[in-house]
Amino acid sequence: MRIAIDCRMIGSGGIGSFISELIPHFIEENECLLIGTHEQCTDFVRMPNVEFCFCDIPPFSFKESFSFPADVLEKIHHYDFYFTPYCNIPSGITIPIFSVIHDVVFLDVKGMTSFLGRVARKLFYKRAINYSDALFTVSEFSKGRILHHLHCKKPIEVVYNGVPRYLTEPFGEKPPKKDQILFVGNIKKHKGLKTLLDAFQIAREKSDSFKAKLVIVGNAENFRTGDEETAQRIQALSETDGAISFTGRVSNDELKYLYAESRLLVQPSLYEGFGIPPLEALSVGTHALISDIPVFKEIYGSLPVSFFKTGEANDLAEQLLMGAEQPFTEEETDRIQNTYSYKKSAEKILKTLASFKK
Repeated sequence: MRIAIDCRMIGSGGIGSFISELIPHFIEENECLLIGTHEQCTDFVRMPNVEFCFCDIPPFSFKESFSFPADVLEKIHHYDFYFTPYCNIPSGITIPIFSVIHDVVFLDVKGMTSFLGRVARKLFYKRAINYSDALFTVSEFSKGRILHHLHCKKPIEVVYNGVPRYLTEPFGEKPPKKDQILFVGNIKKHKGLKTLLDAFQIAREKSDSFKAKLVIVGNAENFRTGDEETAQRIQALSETDGAISFTGRVSNDELKYLYAESRLLVQPSLYEGFGIPPLEALSVGTHALISDIPVFKEIYGSLPVSFFKTGEANDLAEQLLMGAEQPFTEEETDRIQNTYSYKKSAEKILKTLASFKK
C-alpha cells in the first residue's frame, strides 16, 4: 500500500509518541510519504520506500483547514491513503482519509475548557468524522464515549497504545529502587493530582515511618496551563517540604530511569482515554497503583496493578501506607510488553486501510 502519513504532531506529547511508534511498522512493507518538518522526520531512516514532504503548516490552523499548500496536496494525491494520528484533517484531500480520536475528555469533563472551546473541539471531532472513511480510537471506553457524544456512523476501530521502544531496550545497569512515588502527567483536573497530594499528606500525618518522596514528572507547559490551585500547592510544598519535588520536562532516557528506580507509580486519574504511564511503569518492573475508572479496568484489569477508589484520598493513603507493590518476574514484564504493542496496533490499522483499497 501507499500511505501518506501526517507527522506534524511528533514531539507534542502522547499523540506525537503514538505516531512515532507506529511509523516504523508502517514503513516495513508499505510505501510511505512522511509529512512534517525536517526535525520531525529526522528520526526515520531514509529507505527506498519512504518519501519526505516537508511542511510547517501547524495542525488546527486556519491555513490547514482552508488553504493547505497545493504542492503538498499534489504529493499526497500520489498515494492511496492519508493517515493522521489525530482529528485534524487538511483541506483539499480527495484520497481516503483515516483519523484518530483518542478521547473526548473536553466533552465529558466539565471545566476543561470554555463553552466556546468545547464547541470548537466538537466541530473538529465532527469534521474528522465527516471527512474520514474510518476512524480509530485507543480504548473501548473511548469508542463508547465517541458514539455517545458524536453519533458517529463511520467505522471506529480500537487500536490500543503500546509500550514505547525506548522502554523495551535493555538498561546498561538497572538502577536500584528508591523509596520514591512517581506521578507522570499534567495537573489538569481530570488527572487527579489533587487526590494524590491529599493522600500523600494524610499518609505522612498518619505514620512517622512513611518516608517516601513524591516525584512529579510532567510537561512544564501543561503545568502552567492546568489547575492553577494545584500548581500553586505544588510550588509551595516543593519550596517548604523536601518530600515533594517537581522535575518539569524530562527526556525519554531520564523518564525510563525514573520509572525503574521508583517503588511505585500512582495514577489517580478521574478520566482517561487510555492512560499510558501505568503501562510504561509496568514495562520496567515498577508497580502501579491506579484509580478504578472504567478505562483502567478495561486496560489494566488483567495486569498486576492495584486499584483504589477514584477520588478517595483516604483509600489511596491507606494503600500508600501498605506499600502497595509486588515483585515482577521477567516473564510478567515480557507479557506486559507483548499485551500492548504498537506492532499489533499498526497491523490492525493497516488491515483496516487494506479493506478500503479498490
